[in-house]
Amino acid sequence: MSTQKAASSTVLIVKLGAIGDVVMALPAAHALWERGATIDWVCGAAVAPLLACYPWIRTIVVDEPAILKGTTGERLRALWGLWRVLGGRRYDLCATLYYDARYRAMTLPVRAGRRLMLSKTERETMLLPGRHHTDEYARILLGLADGERAAALAPVRPERLPESPLPRTVDRSRVILVPGGARNLMRDDALRRWPVENYVAVARELAARSVEVVLAGGPDDAWVLPYFAELEIVDKVGQLSLLETVSLMDESDVMVTHDTGPLHLAGITRAGVVSIFGPTDPRGRLPQRVNTVAIWGGEGFACRPCYDGFNFAACSNNGCMQQVTAEMVLREIALVIEQRANGARPPRIVTPASTVMAEV
Repeated sequence: MSTQKAASSTVLIVKLGAIGDVVMALPAAHALWERGATIDWVCGAAVAPLLACYPWIRTIVVDEPAILKGTTGERLRALWGLWRVLGGRRYDLCATLYYDARYRAMTLPVRAGRRLMLSKTERETMLLPGRHHTDEYARILLGLADGERAAALAPVRPERLPESPLPRTVDRSRVILVPGGARNLMRDDALRRWPVENYVAVARELAARSVEVVLAGGPDDAWVLPYFAELEIVDKVGQLSLLETVSLMDESDVMVTHDTGPLHLAGITRAGVVSIFGPTDPRGRLPQRVNTVAIWGGEGFACRPCYDGFNFAACSNNGCMQQVTAEMVLREIALVIEQRANGARPPRIVTPASTVMAEV
């Protein structure tokens, strides 16, 4: 357990969501705390339970749907509620981890020694392409020089988790599949999804190998269930809280998904990770810890990656994701299970060509 430290500075972080962004900003916040900072974090209700697992963070919860998608009146009421909490507070650093200047309004009553926001033009506060977001948040929040840093920051494991909603009762491997996802409060990024039919093929083969297959995801992912109706799987889609999902992952061998929030949740657990990427760059998103792998589809595609941090290309057929086959994913699942049993391997990014070549 962490011990309370005498604070030498005070920091306010504004990062409402999404889950992946919050998880990738956590190591930088933890590094600040280790230097003696008190950390206050303005967040949405969806991620508040996760941040509460870190006793060194004090959360300030706002009505995120009202602020982002509400009427003018709803937005003003939500902002007023936040201003009443923050009014008169002083921080050494007020960090609003967004590019959109409209988020600056959230901290108007705060007295701050230094303020920062992400910038599209200033290198010092820009998430640089091709670099892992975890290390970029650390560079920005800790004010590090943009020089050589040999070691990457690993995800920060929660200190408080509930019991797993599905305890291990059988002596066989467990693999979690998250075929939905790629959706947040603002939009549905379907181009990031691996075809659900491929997940079905993986589930069918794993079940034939006597692997316990668990489907996970939020209530909005129920559309995937008919695809798995004839298979021997454990359905937990829409049935678990955020923390129960993390606990389930922590008790599993491998979690398989594409670039979505559950990928980053798995990164803070003990589970191995097999992820599928295409339009987004795994170099900035694959959890930087042992026994994680990304298969980056779209090899040879001139348009890969097409996500610029804000939008995707006007693409109606995500061929980059379709290039990754079920056989490639099954091979990586087997490798990660073997790695977890016999040791540990650093995070890896493989391509369809390198995966096929390794099978020959």
